[in-house]
Amino acid sequence: MKHTEENVQKQQALDKKQSIDKNVKSGRSNQAKAKSSMDAKVDKEDIKNNVPKGKKRKTDSGAEKGSVTVEKLVKIQIPATLKKQLVDDWEYVTQQDKLVKLPRSPTVDEILTKFLEYKTKKDGMGADSIGEILKGIRCYFDKSLPTMLLYKRERKQYSEVVANEVSPSTIYGAEHLLRLFVKLPELLAYVNIEEETMTRLQQKLLDFLKFLQKNQSTFFLSAYDGAKVSEGKGKGKDD
Repeated sequence: MKHTEENVQKQQALDKKQSIDKNVKSGRSNQAKAKSSMDAKVDKEDIKNNVPKGKKRKTDSGAEKGSVTVEKLVKIQIPATLKKQLVDDWEYVTQQDKLVKLPRSPTVDEILTKFLEYKTKKDGMGADSIGEILKGIRCYFDKSLPTMLLYKRERKQYSEVVANEVSPSTIYGAEHLLRLFVKLPELLAYVNIEEETMTRLQQKLLDFLKFLQKNQSTFFLSAYDGAKVSEGKGKGKDD
């Protein structure tokens, strides 16, 4: 542009306008920075509030560790001859379609009573201390038999012989009682028992298993009822 008075005024007006635009942009930039800084602070606070506290994590971890420890404490060693009894029991029912003839003699109740008399006479133990454990075994047996201790082929028989609030422990015998000891570690894992108490309990349960082993020929059947089961002859799906 030529250097004239008019062109000089135009140039001054243009410079003034650019200066105003620059100030406006600068203001917007500062606002954006301030907002960004504020958002970052809020996000940081949200993260801080949502992250679990270290103490809580430690507690959760401790609870999980505790449950694992309880499960490890529950150990019931079944003698070898009784393990074979369990295998034969499984084969009779699931492979040969045979059942334990009911009612049994001796019954679970009678076996528990015989053990109580045996321990009281042999060790001079108080009937109360061992009696509480046997009472617990009887309770576990009565409650868990229909849901955990029967093979599929035995359920019809159960519905026929257990009626009118009759306790299974007054009908079934050693064959089904022994099955309970396979499930006991799983059941006891949910019970809040101190380690020392659990150790004593395990020893008494082992004593009872040895008592079963000692009287195996008397308490257990050598052969099951040969009558064929009327339902569920398919193999491989028994519980």
